Amino acid sequence: MQRARWKHVWRRQIRWTPKLLLRYSIKYVRIRIVVIQGEAICSPLEFGGGAPPRPPPHAAPPPQSPPPAKTQAMKTTNPHNTAIIIITTIVLLSLQVIGLFPNITMPTERLELTTRDMASRWLMARPPSGNIVIVAIDDASFNWNNLQWPWPRAYLAEIVDWLNQAGASVIGVDILLFEPDPDPEGDLALAEALAEAENAVMLVQKYKDKEQMYETLRHPLQVYMEAIDGLGIPKIRRDEDAIVRSVEAFQTWGDETYYNWSFELARLYLNVPSPTNPSPTEVTFNNKVVPLSQRKLLVNFAGPTRTYPTYTAAYVALGDYPAEKFRDKIVLIGATTETLQDIYPTPYSSITLTPGVEIIANAVDTLITESYLHILPPWSEIILIILAAALARVIAKHPRPTIALLLLLGALAFYFAFYALLMARYRWVIPFVGPELMLFLGVILPSLEQTIIQELAKRRISNLFGRFISPKMVDQLIKTQDINSLNKRANLTILFSDIRGFTSLSEKLNPEEVVAILNPYLAAMTDIIHKHGGTVDKYEGDAVVAFFGEPIPHADHALRASRASLEMLDVLDELNEKWKSEGKLSASMEIGIGLNSGDVFVGLLGSEKRVNYTIIGDNANLAARLQDQTKVYGYPILINESTYKAIKEELEAEFVAPTHLKGKTEQVKIYKLTGKKTTLNYKEVLG
Repeated sequence: MQRARWKHVWRRQIRWTPKLLLRYSIKYVRIRIVVIQGEAICSPLEFGGGAPPRPPPHAAPPPQSPPPAKTQAMKTTNPHNTAIIIITTIVLLSLQVIGLFPNITMPTERLELTTRDMASRWLMARPPSGNIVIVAIDDASFNWNNLQWPWPRAYLAEIVDWLNQAGASVIGVDILLFEPDPDPEGDLALAEALAEAENAVMLVQKYKDKEQMYETLRHPLQVYMEAIDGLGIPKIRRDEDAIVRSVEAFQTWGDETYYNWSFELARLYLNVPSPTNPSPTEVTFNNKVVPLSQRKLLVNFAGPTRTYPTYTAAYVALGDYPAEKFRDKIVLIGATTETLQDIYPTPYSSITLTPGVEIIANAVDTLITESYLHILPPWSEIILIILAAALARVIAKHPRPTIALLLLLGALAFYFAFYALLMARYRWVIPFVGPELMLFLGVILPSLEQTIIQELAKRRISNLFGRFISPKMVDQLIKTQDINSLNKRANLTILFSDIRGFTSLSEKLNPEEVVAILNPYLAAMTDIIHKHGGTVDKYEGDAVVAFFGEPIPHADHALRASRASLEMLDVLDELNEKWKSEGKLSASMEIGIGLNSGDVFVGLLGSEKRVNYTIIGDNANLAARLQDQTKVYGYPILINESTYKAIKEELEAEFVAPTHLKGKTEQVKIYKLTGKKTTLNYKEVLG
């Protein structure tokens, strides 16, 4: 019934939108809470499939069901594990799909990027190639030359001239030279210096006028265009968390394709053709395929800022450095001062920022050393999440939580090792957070729900059976018994006790005095029954109905019941003496006890609102009939033949007489219980 209900809910209500997903996930949780709360009511329908109707007083007990197989303590099968895993999978897949939309960053995406940064620092750390140096327009330069930005082109020409003399292989100018210098001679001087360089690269930039709403391509001045050997775009890409991990590989303008100037620098240094066959996922360079991610070249960073040799531009103009430091090198001239605001956070630090010119140095080194990063397409994460969900379902089905936890930890560790291996050895970056999170939640959430259900079941059992058995027996029941096997036919010993002449006694006392006597009496008798492992079924006025052998099975239940009966007489004597000394009673109070061993139905009976753990059957009625016979024969404890056979080796009992009892067609052999085997006679035992 419940499974069909869930099937209907899933077929009718789950939709692939975040709004509906959230709504129905909440609805699922509410339904589960209602189910759990319903279980806490202790409905008999939750035990063994429902309580059978109460048979007539003398009807035979219902047929005995096969004994349940030994199960783990409090193990409960949860049919909703699959539903939880499916919901978790849909949530994670939804986050993945939503994150593909522009300007939307999901928490899992940020976590994925952070994880990648940590792994790259740990697994892919590499020294710089030694082929690239930086001439820094830094604070020291401004302090030395006292020039305002932008610097005169003639001053830049001095720097380039010195680099030419030092033997630089490729000079890259990370400065936008789209407007003429106030001094025309300065542009000519810089152009001549660049023309004399072995190789020179400058920047071209797409420019969008937000006011005029038009785009244009901005080139260096014509005088520079005639002097340089390559042009490239300077575009540096920030990810959704504002950290730079890549550069724009190429941009198109009409029929022209402009590559990032890191490609131009590497091309001229390696003396290879320009890149070809650009696409969002790859480009051909140096006769090899360079992997791209949505037109981005992932930069394999060599380290934090100042990893590459950096020299102050003002000191370069003065010739203060050895020429060997620049000979046959790629020399990048660019700003490193924070004043010019060309600094960015990178995977190595979001606090200590890296100049844009050094990011380009890392990109060029990535191309020269061919240490490319490969990243799987977004759809691969969807497949990995689904596979992780399937594995989580398998692990969650394991019946032993400890083994399931070990399997989960093993699976998480294996995927982490696989992730690290691919990144360290092959520089492949696969999704990490989504699959690991799916695997973790797919096992933990069902286990957590299972734990909650088991805890509620324990409380349900404790609250229910705390009224019938001792706290220690409740704990034992929770640890050893399958709650679904509580409704059964079992061989028990039933105890029925009643106070002699209590009706006449209560008429002589006021209600407060009756309560002052009856409550201590019932408490004492209950403690004795619990002490010997019995279950208090009910109180019927001054009568106590109990049974031994369930819900905690005891093979010696007849012996336990007999010992409890004898101790009840002893404790009653102590109570009588106390009450007489307090003036509450003038004469001793006496009780009669009937014991009978036999098969009865035992289980949870009642309604949804009230349930009782009780016994039904002819043998239960027979115990009451034996108690009635104590008034006839004058013996305080009478037992039947089945109980006598079970206790005769350890306790003393004497045959009284065969008797016709109400509801029985044949005579019942009645015995009086007198005491232990060492007891000489009944009077000595009873004092």
